[in-house]
Formats: sequence, C-alpha cells, structure tokens
Amino acid sequence: MPAFEYRALNSKGKEERGIIEGDTSRQVRQALRNRELTPLEVQAVIKKHKETATGVMSRPLFGGGLSPTDLALVTRQLATLIGSGSPIEEALNSIVRQSENGSMRRIISAVRSKVLEGHTLANALGQFPHAFPALYRATVGAGEKSGHLEQVLERLADYTENRQLSQQKVSSALAYPILLSVVSIGIVIALLKFVVPNVIKVFDTFNHELPLLTRLLIKSSQFLENYGTALLIGIVGIAFLILLLLKQESWKMRFQRWQLKIPVIGRLVRSTNSERFARTLSILASSGVPIIDAMHIAAEVVSNLPMRQAILEAAARVREGTSIYKALEKSTLFPPMMIYLIASGEGSGRLEQMLERAATQQEREIQARLATFVGLLEPALILLMGGIVTLIVLAIMLPILNMPQLVR
Repeated sequence: MPAFEYRALNSKGKEERGIIEGDTSRQVRQALRNRELTPLEVQAVIKKHKETATGVMSRPLFGGGLSPTDLALVTRQLATLIGSGSPIEEALNSIVRQSENGSMRRIISAVRSKVLEGHTLANALGQFPHAFPALYRATVGAGEKSGHLEQVLERLADYTENRQLSQQKVSSALAYPILLSVVSIGIVIALLKFVVPNVIKVFDTFNHELPLLTRLLIKSSQFLENYGTALLIGIVGIAFLILLLLKQESWKMRFQRWQLKIPVIGRLVRSTNSERFARTLSILASSGVPIIDAMHIAAEVVSNLPMRQAILEAAARVREGTSIYKALEKSTLFPPMMIYLIASGEGSGRLEQMLERAATQQEREIQARLATFVGLLEPALILLMGGIVTLIVLAIMLPILNMPQLVR
C-alpha cells in the first residue's frame, strides 16, 4: 500500500503534517476527514522522488537524502526492532512514526511501500542510492540471503555510528583552528584598512625617511586600500577556477596524487582512506559478500582517486589469483602495517578479524596524528597572529620613538 504525505488543518485551525497509507489520494483525503482534519495537500511519497528509466529514484533537486546522523539513527532503530522480532514492514513503520525529520519519513515510507509490494529490503533501499550507499545495500542484501539480517544490521549500525563519531571528532578538532585563522585574518585586514591609514596622517609632518618597517606597512595599507576589492575578486575567481578544474577527473587525480606527497597531510589522507577501506571490506567479507565484489564496493568509500584506482587494480589481480595483500602492496599507497595484518589474516584464515584490527589501528593512528597536528597548529597560529600584530605596532611606534630626529 503506497504512502502519502499530507498537510491538513485540525479542528483548532492549526496545520498538521504527517504520512498516512492508502490505495489512492482520494481514500487518504477521506481518511483525514474521518479524523476531523481538513486536507490541504496530499501527495504520494514515492512521487516526490523522480523515477528514472531503471526504476531507481534520483536525488531530489533540493536535498532529500539522509545525513550520516540520520543514517546511523535509522540503522540502529532498524537493528533493534528486527532484533526484537518485529517484521521488516512493521519496523519501518515504527521508524516513520517516531521520526521528526520530513526527508527521513518520506524515504523510509517509500522503502516500506516497496517492501509491501514484495521487494526485498536491499532492493527497496536500492531505489534510493543517494540515501543508502552501495556498502549499505550490499551488506543488507548479504544479510537477507544468509538469514542473519539482525547481526548484519547491528554491525552496520556500529559502523555508521563510529564513522559519524569520527567525523564529529575531526570537525570539532579543526573548528577552533579554522575560527582562529578567520579571526586573525579579519583583525589584520581591519588594522591595515582602518587603523593604519589614520596613523599615517601623523607621519606627513616628518621630512626624514621613515624606517623600513614603517614604509612597508604604509605600502601594504595603500595596496589594500587601492586594490582590496580587486584582490578579493581575484581570490574568489582563482578559488572558483580551482574548484572547476577539480570537478574534472584528470585534474582531481593529479591534485590528489600530489596531496599524498605532502608530509603531514599525505599521511593523514592515506590513513583515513585505508581505515575506511579496511573496515568496509571487513563488514562485507564477514557478511558473505564475495571478496572481488566486496573490494569493488569498498573502493567506493575511498575518496582519494589514486588509492581507489589502486584498489580496483588490486581487485583485478585478485581475480587472476593473486593474494589480496600482494595485490595491494604493489601500489605502495597503503600503510605497511595494514598490508602485514591482511597478509596475516589471509594466512590464518581470519581475514575479517585482521581487516577490522587494521582499521582500528589506522583509526588510532589518525586520532593521534590529528591531535598532534591540532596541538601544534593552535599555538603556531597564535604566535603568527601575535607576530603580525607586533610588527604592525612596531612599524607605528618606531617613527614616534624617533620623533626628535624626524620632526622639522
């Protein structure tokens, strides 16, 4: 039975929104009237997502997907409800009723409609690839085939929650340095544009040559005064051009290959993508997904294109009979410890456990490196800001201290 999203007025004249099931919109309107609601708008949920020729729902024009937080919440709720013995359609219906997020309600209602039509949960999720990644759909499909959907969903819930937590840690760690950088740049620009020009007028009474630091400060202030707007337009234009170039795969590949060579950032990028790959491959392999398919799906979670290409090339070698660790080792892009753990897992028949251990080891390394990086970055920014302000103050004070020699 299809789901419909409605907007109606209650007996007090207040607007209510929700989702209700019915065969037709006419039947839904009548059901709303029976509940003493005046329907204003009734629209089928499934129609809110444009269906392509392959039957897959495309991404709506303005958002409509699930955020990492929403996906983690849905997965945990689904795992808990199915684990308690609820049928899939009832579990989905409970999530719809409890959700306050309109986008989530629409998507889960549409998924439930597909399940009620006889589709498997994985096929129903496949109608919304923008909301449920390939890893998610493949793992659910493997869980349904093996009859261990509850356990698979529990692992998926842990994975999505841990990934969300990691993203929050990174965002929180970088928030203060970014804010400090923006404030520092703003203060320097304000000093050069509003304070320094007023101080410069005092120096017009001097007939001797000003100190070099003062002359540089005056030139910087004049440049910002005369060409500040053009400079801002130029910076925005260059940033826009770079973003435009990075949309082309060839330029993006070059940039990300260069990114891997940067001493600190390169190791962080390599560790982050290795952790994602190892954890995803562990989940897929333990869920019964064939290892070649699992490697192709796991490659999709790797954001760095050279590393993704290396994984796909490694999958081709594994298909020809090469071991996984040798195929990955050939690219020289993955951490040696991860290669060693994969080799140990293949040799002992505990590949899934070793992949999970490799992911955990990379995650700890990321957190340690990020903590060190942020710990050094914050005082460095403070020292840099203090140094710039000190130079500006010195440039203003030097002529004043030498005033007896410079005054007419």
